[in-house]
Amino acid sequence: MTPREISLIKNSFRQISPIADHAGVIFYARLFELDPSLRTTFHGDIGAQGSNMMQSVGFIVFSLDQLEVILPVLRQMGLRHVDYHLSDEQYEVFAEALLWTLQKCLRDEFTLETREAWAKAYWLLAETIKNGSRDGLARQRRAVA
Repeated sequence: MTPREISLIKNSFRQISPIADHAGVIFYARLFELDPSLRTTFHGDIGAQGSNMMQSVGFIVFSLDQLEVILPVLRQMGLRHVDYHLSDEQYEVFAEALLWTLQKCLRDEFTLETREAWAKAYWLLAETIKNGSRDGLARQRRAVA
């Protein structure tokens, strides 16, 4: 990630921070609209889930300039998320819901350059999580064999 991309992401997230809980609710509403099967993956209060998700996104956003620290954390997250059995297509849906939510919240401030920076960051992080999940699945299979 370039310093410019990181700056765009951080600045846009700062703009969303005052409405982060609302953005989280919007995100999950869009996510479940795009793929209703994902609703069974999330339990409990969606408002609380959205708030937690936005806090996690904020932590990640403000750690983007320290990828050597955040990528191992995300890989471990993938190891823990192995039981969710998310498909590659569902990661696509997450990306679409995230970018849609950012567009809704930021409106004209969500420029093409900012969108591309978010997409690049999302896929870098998502691939790291997916690799952790694959490793976790392989570990489970070895333990059973």
